[in-house]
Amino acid sequence: MRGSNVMKISRIDHIVLTVHDLNVTCEFYSQVLGMQIVTFENGRKAMLFGEQKINLHEVGKEFEPKALNLTPGSEDICFITDVPLENVIDHINSCGVKIIEGPVRRTGANGPLESIYLRDPDGNLIEISKYLDDHLTMNL
Repeated sequence: MRGSNVMKISRIDHIVLTVHDLNVTCEFYSQVLGMQIVTFENGRKAMLFGEQKINLHEVGKEFEPKALNLTPGSEDICFITDVPLENVIDHINSCGVKIIEGPVRRTGANGPLESIYLRDPDGNLIEISKYLDDHLTMNL
């Protein structure tokens, strides 16, 4: 039997980023994006935020099992914030990080949002978005 009655995925627990330098990545995600650096199992590093985390694998030192084609800078990730986007922009600018696009309107999983785009130290595209007030009434 196929369909949502067989298996219902409720959320993403974690993703894995392959990075060139763990320390540089940890600094960026903690200082610029406000995530918490955590160390677990055998000194592995991750970035914790909300109920999710990003596990970090340093290129050439990955853990098994792993993705088939590991490439730092190949991710495109959207993070949701509850902070006004103007405040986010001010903070990112104060960190010396270049915003490459935005604010622009986009459509997220739960409706319309406003987004800005920047890159992390490995070149991953980072979208930071805030849902617009009318997102609860939109039907996708």
